[in-house]
Amino acid sequence: MQFEELDCRDRDFLSYIGGEVVELGEGSAKLAFAIRPHHMQHLGVVHGGAIATLADHCGWYAVISQLDPGYTSVTIELKINYLQPAVGTRLEAEAKVKNRTKRTAFTTIEMFSNKTLVAFATATYSIVDESRLQTRIAHVKQ
Repeated sequence: MQFEELDCRDRDFLSYIGGEVVELGEGSAKLAFAIRPHHMQHLGVVHGGAIATLADHCGWYAVISQLDPGYTSVTIELKINYLQPAVGTRLEAEAKVKNRTKRTAFTTIEMFSNKTLVAFATATYSIVDESRLQTRIAHVKQ
């Protein structure tokens, strides 16, 4: 699947955190960002929230790479295990869709810093008709 073919409205937030799509396949994705001071927590290692954010994005891209036009996905569950502190110059995430039904997709995401596994996540995404979701969101905003 080509990056240009995907629903890329997420690019603004991904760019905001300094992230980039490195690789995209059918049901897989690899994202990364250069570690910057704003990604760090008080002890000088990458903040767990920054790690979780990149993991969630990566899983999302893996899922939407398999969806038909007019459909998108939203996170319904994310579980992350932090294995060791993330340090260095780059944080990378690799996601794979492990199971997909008509309504959900289950992914695994591995997070690496300096080629060392620093976190492992699983995430479940709801697959939704985008126009119906936009109508629902518009109703909630009112």
